[in-house]
Amino acid sequence: MTVSTEQIVETLKEFLDESQVSVNQTVRELHSKDESYHHVSLPDIVVFPKTANDVSQIMKIANNFKVAVVPFGRGSSLEGHIIPYDNGITIDFSLMDKILEVRENDLLVKVQPGVTRTQLNKELKKYGLFFSVDPGADATLGGMAATNASGTTTVKYGVMRDQVRDLEVVLADGTIIHTGNLAAKSASGYHLNGLFVGSEGTLGCFTELTLKVYGIPEFTTAARAVFPTVQNAVEAVTSILQAGVPIARVELVDESSIRQVNRFSETNYAEKPTLFLEFDGNEAGLQQDVEFTKEIMEDHLCEEVQFETDNTARTKLWDARHNLAYAYIHGNVGKKMMVTDVCVPISELADAVIYARKELDAIGLVGGVLGHVGDGNFHALLMIDMNNPEEIAKAEAFNEKIVHYALERDGTCTGEHGVGVGKQKYQATEHGAALLVMEKIKVALDPNNILNPNKIVKIESLGE
Repeated sequence: MTVSTEQIVETLKEFLDESQVSVNQTVRELHSKDESYHHVSLPDIVVFPKTANDVSQIMKIANNFKVAVVPFGRGSSLEGHIIPYDNGITIDFSLMDKILEVRENDLLVKVQPGVTRTQLNKELKKYGLFFSVDPGADATLGGMAATNASGTTTVKYGVMRDQVRDLEVVLADGTIIHTGNLAAKSASGYHLNGLFVGSEGTLGCFTELTLKVYGIPEFTTAARAVFPTVQNAVEAVTSILQAGVPIARVELVDESSIRQVNRFSETNYAEKPTLFLEFDGNEAGLQQDVEFTKEIMEDHLCEEVQFETDNTARTKLWDARHNLAYAYIHGNVGKKMMVTDVCVPISELADAVIYARKELDAIGLVGGVLGHVGDGNFHALLMIDMNNPEEIAKAEAFNEKIVHYALERDGTCTGEHGVGVGKQKYQATEHGAALLVMEKIKVALDPNNILNPNKIVKIESLGE
């Protein structure tokens, strides 16, 4: 079926207000890209639903006209997830930003997909609660569920998939379903929460999320620990985890990145492999954990350790890690950042980080290696001149090397950023015959291939 943009717009305006449908060039450009280096592509139309029924009607129209639909949160993804390469309709969920219910006695909260992590935690603080997943960016919770986001707190609290109790999802044909309930566990039916979380908008649009939340810890302390080598630092983390210390965060930043931090933040940290750690819990138990951790780190040749309990001091300490991307961007004006993302078994992590650093040095691009070493996930940041084909080729070859290194050790091509278009080419290698199962699920739920087409899996192009 051939249909014009004008015809689709007129059909959408039969149930959406004028302000909810846009073909404005600037609005379309804002929805043509994410934070990645992948090339841009404009949607034909951007819509701003306010209710699940709005989304259902949008999907019915798109499915009838066989027009591509891409859900959009804040555009903070890193692998081209929300770039509409088939044009069509982008659904911007920014108007669906309400915290619907805080069930403090159940440690649950119901939110619309456009609610951001910071917005939620500001409200939860009134109840002595917090939401644990911290991907760094102030992403929307719908987007975080779509990519199965994680981040610095994963080592203790788990990834986004571990926090989702129920989703309200609008399917490709406009049907609205719920994937779970409020119970803490269930042995009933297929695990649809697990299927939809991480599906990157290819199976449905999230219109409501029920999430687990946690009590704010009584006491928190942060630390910065300096080691002579990456090997020492990673082995220290492995020993801490094996000892059962309930560490809340543990991040590795290599010496090149610490150097970048010092320039950007005007700090004078030792330019050596450094761990940033955080512990939370009750004060008495925490003190024992801290002392035990000090002993373990000393066994692994820790050269310097600094602990901070004051909130302002802790925030300043963590700024070195959280602002690392900005430090690289600020120090390399005019270049675009590529962020790689692989995850390996903990026992393979030290060698993987050393391999990545060696390969990065060999290609001569500015960059650093860092990661959530408590769960085996690490990143390399590379600064690229996007007008220099040689630099782009070097960066892509580097990315491919570390992905294959991870896959050969039974790891994954993406620990937290997701597949999008950037990691699609590795899906067959990683999943084998299981990829065929994913393709069958996609076809069953989205037979016209309108939902974020050609992301994660490749299905034949949209029908005419």
